[in-house]
Amino acid sequence: MPGGLVNPKKTAAAGTDPAAQQSASTSATGSMWLRDQVCEGLRDRIITGRLRPGDRLMEREVADEFGVSRVPVREAIRILLSEGFLQALSPRRIVVRSMTREDVENLFDMREALEVLAARRATERATAGQLQHLAKLLQAARRATMSGTPERISRANTAFHHQIMELAGNDLLSTTLGSLEGRLRWLFQQIDDPHPLWDDHRGLYEAIAAGDAERAADLSLRHIQHYRKVALRVLFEEPPSRP
Repeated sequence: MPGGLVNPKKTAAAGTDPAAQQSASTSATGSMWLRDQVCEGLRDRIITGRLRPGDRLMEREVADEFGVSRVPVREAIRILLSEGFLQALSPRRIVVRSMTREDVENLFDMREALEVLAARRATERATAGQLQHLAKLLQAARRATMSGTPERISRANTAFHHQIMELAGNDLLSTTLGSLEGRLRWLFQQIDDPHPLWDDHRGLYEAIAAGDAERAADLSLRHIQHYRKVALRVLFEEPPSRP
């Protein structure tokens, strides 16, 4: 067209072209997959201690290491900032964030409020098939505990908690607890003796399987309160200020 104008009919047709839409959708999906891979990789390194508090993340170095552009790295960093794993000291200086005593206390406060409810609702709503799956996760946690591998232990026990959250059948509860899952894995990584942890989970499973919602809620609360004390002792070597 004259004057370099764009034909609106052709533009509209291109916008509704199925092949173009499919290509755009595929590109977006691929970008999200790359972001999630970088995010999970960095999160794992922080949880397992390969990246330590104060370590600086350089976008270019992370991009080179994962074999991606800087765009998914930038997006992954934004997610980890929102999860509390990273801290922006300046727009160009991103470091691994130290977990303060207040952070840990707040995390356990959230666990007490949400996981006790999840245990109660899971007991009320779980089907036989779901309980069977929960039993398999419990046994996987036992094998992980026997292996003595901290990363394997933290993943297995987080999976057990995640399944209870799913059994509760509450999307809002699931979304809220899901946002804490990475930090929950980090907490499990700090436990110095995982065998009592598995014993607690076995008791919780038995209460849920027996349909005893009150006992499941009580065991969940006591479990969280006990591991609040353990985490504070291990991380800060002093008794907790809260009962």
